[in-house]
Amino acid sequence: MNKFLNRTAAEWLALQGLATAEEIAQQPRVWREMGESLNAQQAALAAFLGPWLAQPGHRVILTGAGSSAYVGETLADEINRDWPARVRAVPTTSLLTHPDLYLQQDQPTLLVSFARSGNSPESLAAVELLRQQVAEPRFLNITCNAGGELYLGNQGRADTLNLLMPAASCDRGFAMTSSFTSMQLAALIAFSPAPWAQRQQRLQDLAAQAEALLADSAGLMAALAGEPFNRVVYLGSGPLEALAKEAALKVLELSSGRVLAFANTPLGFRHGPKSVLNKNTLVLLFQSSDAHSRRYEQDLLNELQRDGIAGRILQVGQGSETTPAAAPASELLQQLLLPRLPELPDLPISDSWLAPLWLLLAQQYALHRSVALGLTPDNPFPDGTVNRVVQGVAIYPYAASSLHTD
Repeated sequence: MNKFLNRTAAEWLALQGLATAEEIAQQPRVWREMGESLNAQQAALAAFLGPWLAQPGHRVILTGAGSSAYVGETLADEINRDWPARVRAVPTTSLLTHPDLYLQQDQPTLLVSFARSGNSPESLAAVELLRQQVAEPRFLNITCNAGGELYLGNQGRADTLNLLMPAASCDRGFAMTSSFTSMQLAALIAFSPAPWAQRQQRLQDLAAQAEALLADSAGLMAALAGEPFNRVVYLGSGPLEALAKEAALKVLELSSGRVLAFANTPLGFRHGPKSVLNKNTLVLLFQSSDAHSRRYEQDLLNELQRDGIAGRILQVGQGSETTPAAAPASELLQQLLLPRLPELPDLPISDSWLAPLWLLLAQQYALHRSVALGLTPDNPFPDGTVNRVVQGVAIYPYAASSLHTD
């Protein structure tokens, strides 16, 4: 029988992890489908975003809760660099509690909402908050659920553009996998200033790399997850710091909190967080595409190897054009290199574009670690203490008079 992620479908079903395994493995196909969908909305995207992003006085807030917030964090700085408008990532969980820190009545603001279900109380409340408190609000909703309130409740509005991801991206499993990478790549394509053909070509290159990575790493990530590390540290620079946060969250979620996972930057890790290291700690560093950043990353790797405290250190990055996609297992547990993505005119390789590739490894590790612990990956919290769509959130009204103006 055919295997994917190192097991057959029947084996994943018996382990109650079939939905999560399928949703990790399907991502290259879902990305391509998403790209075709965006092609049909190219003109609408250009008309909705282009003039807005070109104005220095305009503001863009990328928002979401949990994993959806990390989607925005992987993107914000690169989008802010590329456009005159001011762009930042603010989780809905901060926007709702402290709106006066992020909103101004007379500041035209585009709220970009990332939402798997589109039914999160915070996501819906953030949209209403802007409509009530900002004089010129606009909304871009990037969501995976055609039946979600974020999508259904905002159709046909002149101030809103909805981008619906492929149906398969609306994960059935507990953890966000296909939904995260689909929404992240959709936003990269939508906000990139590069020619449209270059954006689509980058997506195709990523999908091809992802297929190779999933095939070559399946057994090795399963073997790594079988080792009894009860602490995992993910490290990343720039946009990859947000990737490290998402990778750590996947381990926490799918291990039901039995494996403690931490995220930091390579430089920041020395300033106290390094004290988490012991022989039961796995350290995984996502290598930046930037040569300057890699010098700092390599310094920390050298230091960790000299210290000899961590149980294992793994670096994930790009090699040369001739680097094999997979090395022998004994070497891979020290370094995993993919062939370098081809250069494209007007669209250099960046960490935001690499993040979905590296996340495939973290998702696999979390899935296999869950199985190794005897848990059920599709529902690691059968007691309902943590839910796929957050519950129990009360939304409180905010007084318009408390928002400041310039």
